[in-house]
Amino acid sequence: MQSVNTQGESASILIPGTVVIPQPAATPVAPVAATTNAAPIPAKQLAQGMFWGALGVLMFSGGIPATRLAVAELPVMFVGAGRALVAALLSVLLLVALRQKIPARQHWPALAVVAFGAVFAYPIFSAIAMQTIDASHGTLISSIMPLFTAIFGAWLSRQWPRVGFWLCALIGTAAVMLYAASSAAGELSWALSTGDLWLVLACFCCGLSYAQGGLLARHIGSWQVICWALVLSLPLLLPLCWYFRPVNYDISLNSWLGFGYLAIFSMFLGFFAWYKGLALGGVAQVSQLQLLTTFLAFCWAALWLGESISLSQWLMAGVVVLSIAIGRKLA
Repeated sequence: MQSVNTQGESASILIPGTVVIPQPAATPVAPVAATTNAAPIPAKQLAQGMFWGALGVLMFSGGIPATRLAVAELPVMFVGAGRALVAALLSVLLLVALRQKIPARQHWPALAVVAFGAVFAYPIFSAIAMQTIDASHGTLISSIMPLFTAIFGAWLSRQWPRVGFWLCALIGTAAVMLYAASSAAGELSWALSTGDLWLVLACFCCGLSYAQGGLLARHIGSWQVICWALVLSLPLLLPLCWYFRPVNYDISLNSWLGFGYLAIFSMFLGFFAWYKGLALGGVAQVSQLQLLTTFLAFCWAALWLGESISLSQWLMAGVVVLSIAIGRKLA
């Protein structure tokens, strides 16, 4: 574990499997409380974190509908890896233009975690999922990601919000999963479809990368996290994209626009704001803003794909957002 003191507080980067060496406390004041409750964040800093987090969510919200557009005509693995390759090339240009120093060696394991979840697992697994489920349904399933992000954020930082926060997060997540199970294949089947399972796995992996990236952003900067993670991924992205490239390029403009949105907004610019928000406002609290993606993505799905959004889906989205509001009060 690397521990860096920032403005008098300790911010840790923990990688699963590492050995934690306890440090002597400066004062013998209730060390247990520091690891079980979230450290208070100044109101102004929390407001800034929420603003940047909301901006990131706005850009991420089009990700599921855009993926649906892209995989309609482009190979699924090309969509998953290609969006990251375009973002990686943009990252190289930005890092070189701004003469950014290569991160210290101790930060590369954390960057590898970010790369695994955000660059490979989520783009590829979600692209596989969106071959068989529609965008509005996929949006509801993906709204469980804030729970994973909050859990991993609390585990990695060893700062746990109060019980009320977790109860609200679990209620919102359980409501979404029950809805998904009951509406699989358009009928009351009470079983998750294969597409649902792929998307749940994608959210699990991405939640880990979001939490790790939010902590790492305190040390190397918000946009630098995703840029260096993408650069780290280049040796794998290049052969993947080449192997799964389209056989012919007679692809409609809509599919290319969906792919472009994924590469520029979902894979690149969105992370600039998102990791800044997580670093400022705290992973557990800011991560709950992801649940607002549901409302926004419904609008994109209707606008881009012509999908009709049912009353039950809007009601479910309302339940999820209500759980955010109450959870924030109880955190």
